[in-house]
Amino acid sequence: MPGAILHIGATVTCAHGGQATPTVPNPRVMVSGQPTVLQTSPYAVAGCAMPPPNAGNGPCVIGQWLSGSVRVLSLGQPFALQTGQSVCAPTGTPLLPSVVQPRVLAT
Repeated sequence: MPGAILHIGATVTCAHGGQATPTVPNPRVMVSGQPTVLQTSPYAVAGCAMPPPNAGNGPCVIGQWLSGSVRVLSLGQPFALQTGQSVCAPTGTPLLPSVVQPRVLAT
């Protein structure tokens, strides 16, 4: 399924509202003047509202994309896509990209 390629300026949150930031940007390919993000790059999550153990199983600490582009690669790796599946640890909830660049799509 096609989707917008994520870049470091994209707004990505965990399901509980924590801000997710890619830890390894890909400066080889730029979109909207900013480095892109590969599927293999983990996201650090800060400000997750999920309570710690005893009241919940959170907060979200790290997120990872499970699926990405299939036909478009950079450095032999797939791009992270807005439509890709992801998971946060330790809660198991997804990352939610809400604001992305609209010009470059990949499948």
